[in-house]
Amino acid sequence: MSVFDQIRAPGSFPRRLAVRRLLLSTMFFGIACAAASPGPALAQNADAEAAKSPATTEAVVLDTIVLSAAGQLPAEYSGGQVATGSGVGLLGNKDIMDTPYSTVAYTESHIQNREAQDIGAVIGATDPSVFVPNKRNIFETYTIRGFSSSADDLLFAGLIGMAPNMRGTTEFAERVEVLKGPSTFLYGMPPGGSVGGAVALVPKRAADQPLTRLTTTYAADSLLGVHADIGRRFGADKEWGLRVNAVSRDGDTATDGEKHGVDMGAVALDWRGDRARVFLDYYKLREDMNGVNYFGVSLGPDVTVLPAARNGENPLAAPWSYNTNETETFVLRSEIDLTDAVTAWASFGRKTGGYDALVTSSMIANNDGDLLVSGIRSKRQGTQESGEVGLRGNFSTGGADHDWTITATHYRSTNTFKDARLGVTSDTNIADPDWGLAPDLTNYDAGGPTQIIGQKLTSIGVGDTISVLQDRLQLTFGLRHQKIESRNVLIDPAGVRSAASTYDSSRTSPAFAVVYKAAENLSFYGNYIEGLSAGQAAPVTAVNAGQVLAPYQTKQVEIGGKWDLGGFTTTLALFQIEKPSAYLDPVSMVYGVYGEQRNRGVEANVFGEIQPGLRLLGGASYIDAKVTSASDPANDGKTAAGTPAFMAKLGLEYDLPSLPGLTLTGNLNHIGKRYANNDNSLSLPSYTVLDLGARYETQISGNPLSLRASVQNVTDEAYWVGGNLSGGYGAPRTLLLSASMDF
Repeated sequence: MSVFDQIRAPGSFPRRLAVRRLLLSTMFFGIACAAASPGPALAQNADAEAAKSPATTEAVVLDTIVLSAAGQLPAEYSGGQVATGSGVGLLGNKDIMDTPYSTVAYTESHIQNREAQDIGAVIGATDPSVFVPNKRNIFETYTIRGFSSSADDLLFAGLIGMAPNMRGTTEFAERVEVLKGPSTFLYGMPPGGSVGGAVALVPKRAADQPLTRLTTTYAADSLLGVHADIGRRFGADKEWGLRVNAVSRDGDTATDGEKHGVDMGAVALDWRGDRARVFLDYYKLREDMNGVNYFGVSLGPDVTVLPAARNGENPLAAPWSYNTNETETFVLRSEIDLTDAVTAWASFGRKTGGYDALVTSSMIANNDGDLLVSGIRSKRQGTQESGEVGLRGNFSTGGADHDWTITATHYRSTNTFKDARLGVTSDTNIADPDWGLAPDLTNYDAGGPTQIIGQKLTSIGVGDTISVLQDRLQLTFGLRHQKIESRNVLIDPAGVRSAASTYDSSRTSPAFAVVYKAAENLSFYGNYIEGLSAGQAAPVTAVNAGQVLAPYQTKQVEIGGKWDLGGFTTTLALFQIEKPSAYLDPVSMVYGVYGEQRNRGVEANVFGEIQPGLRLLGGASYIDAKVTSASDPANDGKTAAGTPAFMAKLGLEYDLPSLPGLTLTGNLNHIGKRYANNDNSLSLPSYTVLDLGARYETQISGNPLSLRASVQNVTDEAYWVGGNLSGGYGAPRTLLLSASMDF
């Protein structure tokens, strides 16, 4: 029985879920759907802004569902902050109630309303499983379920490694999707070996309704920006689409001596036919930062008392520090429906660019806060190529439906580094630092590259989701075989290259997942999935010197439930993740995989409208992050450094009934205590940050206008933001303003 037949046949399949399943079947093209409010619903264009004007939607009265023609992604959930589904790698796009993992997809409107200018500001504000340990660091990092990840492992347009170098911006993203937990089966191993989760940037595409939007932004002290967003479709059937985004932002931040500038242009072109679709994405980005850091501060061996945090207006980087980061990327993807039941796709992307940085490296030497300041000069230039081919289809056998996928991925990276650690430039105190003069770079400028690193990742994955009992029970089986190759060459000051250190290994990662729908709006799920990180070579002091260890297999077991109340959804997950590590056994002197960190946790999430005009987005998590086996036996059973045990976050929006168009907003972010070292003798206190704001939506001469204002860290809380002092001080009280008008 086809999905259309199931929709027509009363009682054979819940219509709302059947329509969602039908319309989520392709990654980039299709029709989106969303749960409707009680009463008649509208079939309308998926563009969220166009939907605000009923006069332009060509409404058709249906029963209790919403179909949005020519939508490119899963529709927005009630409240418009998150989507009804997201991409799940090898499994394609899936409705949240059919997804056997913990996922969330933040929408373009949510990103705009948050006035979020980087990825961490999107995924870290309300998700209780995501911890962002720095603000405007030159290398954006975050942890998911207690394990570190970074900008290098972001996906863009479905491909690993095609997101901007080091840091990104949000203006060209239609969605920011987060999958929590290891993801090797779903996406392949990321270049950096992240195992806590996967973050994907979904590029903007042209909707059926023309769009011309101009946004101006301001952030204290004087960070000004302008963003143009233009979308059009062309052709008799609107088969051609063009979306152009351009942003320029520059000025002083709220931290003294810190400057930030971004220039970015992005073009998304697509063509859709009856049985084929083609997508081309291109962007070029340059980011300039001054007075910024990479390391924050480190701790010397004599420090037994941590200094109190100062207000975030105080810098922890010298005014002579800087970073310039450039990225140029294109991604081409094509899809073709070979039959009504089988679709083939292929994609290829290429990224070039790098960074040029002089960063401050400071160490607290003692309990008096004496600070030794030095610098690190670093350049990186590289090229990355990423590709994927695959087949996806479905068939029925007996009483079971099969949704199957076969995919192969390829990633190649070559990076040339030029690094130098510079001498101490200042001996000062963290309470009132004197950063000293910029270090002498004469020797650095005269030298050549110091390191060349090459990496090649290839994989083949297969998966099948078997649905029985009219889709109430869904079983997913699959595996991915991953091959990892790397080459590392060191170059001394005289230009002599060392013998290349090579790595060549492979591993197969199985996966299993189940979804059981106890009711149309209640799902229970469970999964077993693995993550991979490249093994390391034994050091020269080991008995097995030079031996390359097999890739480390991180293993997750998770169970959870999802309850969709129509306008409001709650999810609950319990998980255990075991991540191995290697060290040199001090007795046998054999280098092997002896270490392990085990994170056990529970996370609860809420999102949607609890009543018309009142929206919530947030949750709470508890993680017991234990080092079950450490290189120092004294640290066995200790809590992993830098991991908050408890986090609670809540975003709230309230449409004021007495003033139509006015929305009050608030966001509360609580981060629990973190240990700053492995033996748990030093810890950072918990902190709570409150953001408040408002936005007003109106029209001028028929043109929609959105005005936004928010104050971050209203109470001007002083705190250490990271898992240790390397994250630096938290951002001070900061005013954000923006205005968007559609023409």
